[in-house]
Amino acid sequence: MTPDIKPEIKPERLLTITGLEIEGRQDGKWKKVVKGVDLHLNRGEVLGLIGESGAGKSTIGLAAMGYAREGCRLSAGNINYLGKELRQAPESELEQIRGYKIAYVAQSAAASFNPSHKLITQFAETPLAHKMMTMEQAKAKAEDLYTKLFLPDPAGIGFRYPHQVSGGQLQRAMVAMAMACDPDIIIFDEPTTALDVTTQIEVLTAIKEVVRKFNCAAIYITHDLAVVAQLSHRIMVLRHGLCVEEGQAAQILDAPKEKYTADLLAVRRQVKDVAPPKQEEPLLRVENITAGYKNGPAVLHNVSFEVFRGRTVAVVGESGSGKTSVARVITGFLPQTEGMVYFDGIEMSPLLKHRDKDRLRKWQMIFQMPDVAVNPRHKVKDIIGRPIRFYYNPGKKEIDRRVSELLEMIELNDKYLDRYPSELSGGEKQRVCIARALAAQPELIICDEVTSALDQLVAEEILKLLQRLQQDLNMGYLFITHDLATVRAIADDVVVMYQGRVVEHGPRDDVFTPPHHDYTELLLSSVPEMDPNWLDRVLETRQKKTA
Repeated sequence: MTPDIKPEIKPERLLTITGLEIEGRQDGKWKKVVKGVDLHLNRGEVLGLIGESGAGKSTIGLAAMGYAREGCRLSAGNINYLGKELRQAPESELEQIRGYKIAYVAQSAAASFNPSHKLITQFAETPLAHKMMTMEQAKAKAEDLYTKLFLPDPAGIGFRYPHQVSGGQLQRAMVAMAMACDPDIIIFDEPTTALDVTTQIEVLTAIKEVVRKFNCAAIYITHDLAVVAQLSHRIMVLRHGLCVEEGQAAQILDAPKEKYTADLLAVRRQVKDVAPPKQEEPLLRVENITAGYKNGPAVLHNVSFEVFRGRTVAVVGESGSGKTSVARVITGFLPQTEGMVYFDGIEMSPLLKHRDKDRLRKWQMIFQMPDVAVNPRHKVKDIIGRPIRFYYNPGKKEIDRRVSELLEMIELNDKYLDRYPSELSGGEKQRVCIARALAAQPELIICDEVTSALDQLVAEEILKLLQRLQQDLNMGYLFITHDLATVRAIADDVVVMYQGRVVEHGPRDDVFTPPHHDYTELLLSSVPEMDPNWLDRVLETRQKKTA
């Protein structure tokens, strides 16, 4: 008797893109930024798009909704969603798909939420517009999704405003908002880039579970191969608007065919040779600092550490651990209630207004998001020249000379003088922010997550630039970060913070060598590895520990 042979069930094809070309307007002319890309996506599948800044990842992700960002146009190719051609579809038809059948999760939740509306109001907007549910049903759906995304107080957090939750919580609230209508496809555009490693694990777990449970599909855009490895079935590697390599996730990670892919894999393995400890007076000494906001409880408790010239101290910890609050105390924006800050052996007033101009000049900050750290209406020469005028007030010729000199130091040139921030890449903007900090001729630079918004290859360039400048100028760095790969690449000393306290402090290699404090162990175990099974393995280990 012939056995029954079951026919192979083909997966449902949700999205097919062929020959996609996208043009961007530059200097009054249209120039191709995506050059004939093909991709497909099946239900239940996650496709990872990786590549450096400018590769076309986000542009392709948006095109999957039939959308071209301002200054771009979909110039050729087909975008087919369940038999519907989106490139030529009328706007009225696209409005019935975007946010409903194909949802989008942006990188910067802080820039995407309306600050004047509560989270629940913004969650309910799309399902109410499509008449999918009532407001009460939307509230119940939000609470369920907030629970699945490990948000605190799922029943109440929706009634907060965006500024009343942490960055990591806001990013997860945005993921929940995208899931409100149970879409077929979700486009995740760097959703964990700004998150600490412990929060990142929770979000990655939630995304993986949602795709599995709701049998939807996802395009996951990132520059981090280790992150995309935890979710993706297939990976496409993009460069300069072209697909340079595509394959199953395991194949791309284990045996990349292209040198560019291999370079992306190699970036995470950079490790700095630690400088010998200094036998001199510290440049900065933070001594027994306790501080809080307004009449609220203390957010810092008895914090102490030192920074020496020519040496980098990395302050690490999860969102809400107090890293940025420490920087605010040092710079005088958050007066401490106990303890002191000493700079060059001199006691600093807790209040910014009581600190003299020359002392303020000696430390500068470089911020996380270069897009919002510079005035979009100012040219590069004005952005860099402003601190020169403020602190030194020389003549115009000297300002111009100094700005040109600073551009050379950050490996740019005078061609950038008259450009606006919108005409720069993310890495170029961050270089301009570095030059602005250097313009004051500081002795200490506080770097607040300066590479977290950049792709890995650009971030590596920025870290190498900062290290070269430190060697040339003998500056101290206080490097605030949640990325332990960055810590290995740049730090001499590490301060581990948890709930406003320093739980471990010392030379980098000592802190990273067992035995660890329990929280340090949690951080180190949360750094994604280049292994598709890493996330499942970590979750299984942690479940056994709590069982």
